[in-house]
Amino acid sequence: MKSLYQTAQLGPLSLKNRIVMAPMTRSRAPGNLPNDLMAKYYSERASAGLILTEGTSPSPNGLGYPRIPGLFNSAQVEGWKKVTDAVHRQGGHIFVQLMHTGRVSHPLNLPPGARILAPSAVPLSGTMWTDAQGMQPYPLAAEMSETEILQAQQEYVTSAELAIQAGFDGVELHGANGYLLEQFLNPNVNHRTDSFGGTVEGRLKFVLDVSDQIAKKIGAERLGIRLSPYGVFNDTGPFPGIDDFYVELVRRLSALKLVYVHLVDHTSMGAPPLGTEIKRLLRSNFKGNFILSGGYDAARAEKDLSDDKGDLVAFGRPFIANPNLVEQLQRHQALKEPNPETFYSPGPKGYTDL
Repeated sequence: MKSLYQTAQLGPLSLKNRIVMAPMTRSRAPGNLPNDLMAKYYSERASAGLILTEGTSPSPNGLGYPRIPGLFNSAQVEGWKKVTDAVHRQGGHIFVQLMHTGRVSHPLNLPPGARILAPSAVPLSGTMWTDAQGMQPYPLAAEMSETEILQAQQEYVTSAELAIQAGFDGVELHGANGYLLEQFLNPNVNHRTDSFGGTVEGRLKFVLDVSDQIAKKIGAERLGIRLSPYGVFNDTGPFPGIDDFYVELVRRLSALKLVYVHLVDHTSMGAPPLGTEIKRLLRSNFKGNFILSGGYDAARAEKDLSDDKGDLVAFGRPFIANPNLVEQLQRHQALKEPNPETFYSPGPKGYTDL
């Protein structure tokens, strides 16, 4: 019977517990460069069995939010080495989450020469923060040419290789929350009629190609993916045949021998419920590790592990104000509440200065 504080095997890694620190954007990378402050933040949370970093762009085109880190040049590799070295010195394991924002972007957040690209030129509702001019409406992204699609695939592969150079134990592909990978998966967003859209096979192609190419470069045992079926973030949302579609996706990813699927359930944050049946189907059709996430406390995590609904459980916001979350959960100690006003603000306040 699985327990939250029991060791686990994740590919070549022996994890000291089944608690995962979920990826959380914190916007502490001025110039898109990882730094000493980030190294301190992650190392303070290294008691987690596995740390997943904040979303990190594999491309200048994917730096849609202010102050998020990249991983596509040598300076960023050196910055991330500070983070991975600090985590490893504390006995932790850490994967980088590769997140290309695609159409979820604004020119004021991008470096010179970068472009806002997406599978299709579909408007995105709402506004986003820019440091230069505050809240701004989303501009319409340009539809990617096939050449640009292939270039984006290569950017993911190169970034994954750089991740290993930077000392990461592995890579998580962010295929959730309406960012570029999910933009290809979801027909509400992907209106293409070529080989990268139109049919189930077409909408699967970009994600499967990227996964296959990265697995061949760094090893499938070092590659996981995050998925959010039924998520509504960034104007995605459910679609006809969604259950069968995601079952087919995880079957294909399982055949590629990815080390885990990380399932997003944002019901606790107001998203539509992710039903027990789709969770069961995804779990049963993926042969690797299954990471559960979504508003967990220790008791619910223990119950779902003991019922074999997953192998690991990700905790997000509790880690923000509780660096020693693992010990606090184990000792049944009260948790501090994080301050939302410092979630994305620059500097140490609410980050390492708690």
